[in-house]
This record gives sequence, C-alpha cells and structure tokens, in this order.
Amino acid sequence: MFNRQQRNGILLLVVLNLAVLYIYCFVDFSEEPLLDISSPTIIAMQQELDSLRLEKGKARRPKVYPFNPNFLTEYRAYTLGIPSEAIEKLNAFRAKDQWVNSATDFQKVTGISDSLLKVVSPYFKFPEWVNRSNYKPKSYTKPSKALAFSEKTDLNSATEAGLQEIYGIGPALSKRIVSYRESIGGFSNDVQLYAVYGLSDSVIARIRNRFTVKSPKSLVTYSVHTASASDIATIPGISFELAKEIWEFIKLRDGNFDFSELTKIEGVTRGKLQLIQLYLSVE
Repeated sequence: MFNRQQRNGILLLVVLNLAVLYIYCFVDFSEEPLLDISSPTIIAMQQELDSLRLEKGKARRPKVYPFNPNFLTEYRAYTLGIPSEAIEKLNAFRAKDQWVNSATDFQKVTGISDSLLKVVSPYFKFPEWVNRSNYKPKSYTKPSKALAFSEKTDLNSATEAGLQEIYGIGPALSKRIVSYRESIGGFSNDVQLYAVYGLSDSVIARIRNRFTVKSPKSLVTYSVHTASASDIATIPGISFELAKEIWEFIKLRDGNFDFSELTKIEGVTRGKLQLIQLYLSVE
C-alpha cells in the first residue's frame, strides 16, 4: 500500500497529465503570420526589389561596344558568353586569311546556337565595304614569288600608301608599321616587322616579298653569354618575365644550345625567336 505522501504524488502526476492532454487537445497554438507575403503590396515591393537587383547586376557587367567579329578577343567572347571552342574555330578560320562578312557567316564558322547568335549579333560591326553592295574592293598586288632584291622597295622609305598595296594591310596597320619604324630610328632588319603588333606571319611574308631593308640602321646587340635578363627584356615583344625564363634557359646550358630550342619555352613564337636571334649574338 502507498503511504499518504506517495498517494499525493501519484495524484499530482495524474492531474498534470490530464492538464497537458487538455491543452494539447483544446488549445489552438497556430498563430497568424506577422506579415502576409501574398498581399498585393508585398508582391509589388518584391518585384521592385528584384528589378533593382537586376539593374545593379547589369551595371556591374562590362559594357560591350560594337566590334568587328573577325577580331573577336577571348575577353570580349567571355563577356558575351561565347564558348572557347567557338573562338578556336574562328581563329583557325582567320589563320587562313579568310573573313566572316555577316552574322550568318559567323555562326557557320563558330557553330554557336541560334539563341546565342541572337544575343551577340547586334554588337557586330562589319567594315563599310561589307554593307555596300556597289562597293568595289581595292585590288591588291599578290606576287606569286618574291621580287629580286634590286626590285624591292626599301622598308625604311616605304610609305603608308605603298604598304597598303600589300594584301592584308589597311590604314591602321600601315600607320603602325611607319610609326614603329620612326620610334626605333629605322629598321635594321626585316625581322623587326615581327615586333609590330597585329602583323601575322603570312602578312609579314607578303611584305618581305616586295619590301626589304636596304639602308639598315645600327642595332644594339648583346652577347648570349653575358646578356642579363634585363638586357633580354629590351628585345621588342619580350616581357621581363619571359626574359627571365630565356636567361635561365641559356644559363642552365652554359650558353651551349641551339636557338631553336628556345621554342620549348611557352610564349616564344617563331616571330619572337627571330627577334631574339637578331638581338642576341652567339659570339
């Protein structure tokens, strides 16, 4: 039998259980939401916030200006969402001295989707001759073989107009060639054309078919055995970082190497290799 204290404890426990059961069954714990997010006012405010976020996102994006798609850069392609595979196809196409003259041509070459073409094509700006049906393109002299030395024009006296007779050279490139020539005090060797930004190997080959340096200017050269990284960095088109790699490459071989081995270094193109050979002497 339970004593008085135990009976009181049991009774209290029963009362508590009944109280909890009553509360659970009869008390409504649901609460009205403090804010009705389905109300027209809240929906309008949310739409306004979404609109502001969208505008802010657009402001952060780099502004895209009209451009000629034949000269599409990797950065511009990235900002437009054009995949790298499309850029590779375009570069391969352009390497053959071929041009895209319409948005349709661009899609055929790059293989981009119709939806992406619809987004990027409004930014395309083709040269005037593409948009003028009655335009007669300028005829360029494309000799099948190089002229004899005596028949070539001195590169140090070549005019912008004369250079523009070469297929692939327009006003911008011809002006750049002449400006570079003036900045260095005149060409010392045809190879220095590789230091002119924007000239491809094929265009340089066509220039050298009709032009050559006949009045070479003096050129400061360095010995491959004593040249420092800073000396190598003075070579046009060679950054200081690349110059350090070239210097280390030479030092590790104690100067006993073939210049062609420098192409093993990333960033040393055929054109830069010829420039390096022009400025570095093995003597």
